[in-house]
Amino acid sequence: MKTRLKSLILAIAIITSASTFAQKKEIKASESKINWVGKKVTGEHSGTLNLSEGFLVFEGENITGGEFVVDMTTLKVTDLEAGNGKEKLEGHLNSDDFFGVKNHKTAKLVVSKAKKTDKGYKIAGELTIKGKTNPISFDLAVNGDGASTKLMVDRTKYDIKYGSGSFFDNLGDKTISDEFELAVELKM
Repeated sequence: MKTRLKSLILAIAIITSASTFAQKKEIKASESKINWVGKKVTGEHSGTLNLSEGFLVFEGENITGGEFVVDMTTLKVTDLEAGNGKEKLEGHLNSDDFFGVKNHKTAKLVVSKAKKTDKGYKIAGELTIKGKTNPISFDLAVNGDGASTKLMVDRTKYDIKYGSGSFFDNLGDKTISDEFELAVELKM
């Protein structure tokens, strides 16, 4: 009887510690923000994207995984007014020259590793845009029920080469930077 009781207590302890050891924290997509900035020789454009869903997995205070899906159909330009090129630029960014949104409605980030640092975490993962997946790393600050980061994405790794001086000659002031910036604020 004592052996069964000890086994039962041990089993309960293992189940309880396992269930509290790894915690999946869902991201509140509607309260989270993604801002983007794309630069060119003569200036820059900025806008927003919406997060569809996401989560981070914590073991204690350490991030051990996560996944985020971005709704590419929500891509908006915010630095131009309607009628002043806004619709034209949004159409071009949605076209196959850039994100090919008709065939690639989402982008996805899968967190594979995270290392705790004095400023938060160094995240390593796989980013998929336009059906192409590449490794990416960035710093993530976690504060209570929120997390934030700024990361640079090299669009040419995702077969987005339009206006890239790395692939085309004589673009002059029509050259567009290979990298774009994402500023992300997540609410958990």
